[in-house]
Amino acid sequence: MFEKLRTAFSSAAKSFSEKELKDKDIDDILFELEISLLESDVATEVIDSIKNDLKQKLIGSKVNKHEIENFVKNSLIQSISSLFDAAGSIDIVQKILAKKDSPDPFIILFVGINGTGKTTTLAKLAYLLQKSKISVVVAAADTFRAGAIEQLKEHTNRLNLKIVAQNYGSDPAAVCRDAVLYAKAHKIDCVLIDTAGRMQTSKNLMDQISKINNVVKPDMKIFVGDSLAGNDTVSQAREFYEHTKFDASILTKSDADARGGAALSIVKITSTPILYVGVGQDYPDLEEFNKDTFLKIVFGSVEKTETPKIPQPKPPPEIKQEPKEQQKQVMQQESNPQPKQEPKQEKEIGIKESEEESADPFEGIDTKDINKYADWFDEAPPENDNQARELAKKIRKWVESGRPKP
Repeated sequence: MFEKLRTAFSSAAKSFSEKELKDKDIDDILFELEISLLESDVATEVIDSIKNDLKQKLIGSKVNKHEIENFVKNSLIQSISSLFDAAGSIDIVQKILAKKDSPDPFIILFVGINGTGKTTTLAKLAYLLQKSKISVVVAAADTFRAGAIEQLKEHTNRLNLKIVAQNYGSDPAAVCRDAVLYAKAHKIDCVLIDTAGRMQTSKNLMDQISKINNVVKPDMKIFVGDSLAGNDTVSQAREFYEHTKFDASILTKSDADARGGAALSIVKITSTPILYVGVGQDYPDLEEFNKDTFLKIVFGSVEKTETPKIPQPKPPPEIKQEPKEQQKQVMQQESNPQPKQEPKQEKEIGIKESEEESADPFEGIDTKDINKYADWFDEAPPENDNQARELAKKIRKWVESGRPKP
């Protein structure tokens, strides 16, 4: 996940440590950073903000040359963290529970273009709400796309949910109104509205969203975007926000996103938070978006310690494959390191001097071997030089042994 974004920031930090901090050198490196971020689907507004913040911190600063790489890294972390902080956060479950005493249900409207996974994302959120003991009814307001109602019915059958639908060609606003009336009559907590996918340039369909807003007055509007669409997703979010002023976003297919710029760009452009990211096709594969986790994936350890001068291997595939409970457990282990790692660090004292001075312990090891070893043997990314060297030794030994399966 987010490999290009991680490489862009890492390269910039390393470049600063290799040059004198003069205005021309700073401008040259910032230009290279700008190009890399554009290739990572980061919007120009975000790039300008990052460049300006970084340049202000660098010019006139007195930083030891050996510490400049870590200084730049932490400056970038602070800049990006402030973007997420400015957008705030939303706890959907708590907002729905807060309205339970009201006679009206909590209404959530999903918007986005065709093919982003909007219907599947709605089903995933319904599953999440069910786990929180929140009752749900679904409105099939996509009355245009052939098969849309049948697709939604399949999801509601699997989840044992009530669906309110009419015939194709019916007024979507009328379908939404019927769903809200059903929820009121049966004291259902939440109404999820699935709308037809529409291009952001389609005025008639965008006006139809306005009609639904006026008829049912949703409590929350969520934009669903495809992480893999890159800058196009950012453009869609910009246009949809101008028409509907949505409250938050969900990004699908994030487990396959090597660029990672869409999340940064949408948050900056719309000043609204990313609620969840889709990391698979199953119902539990909707992970809560966490700023600290995002920063850790992009920058590695966010603690203000000496940065290991090695490229971090890709995060283990369990981010994509494991259910939410196990992902939480992994995150807890990362925030509270266990003493079991200490013996490995102590053994590193006796490694060869030439290996200790190597800038890249993974040099010569194929990236596919690193990823496969991490997947098969459940190895977490190294957090310091010692752990990186230990992991590299294990992988080399494994490769020499013919890559045996565990």
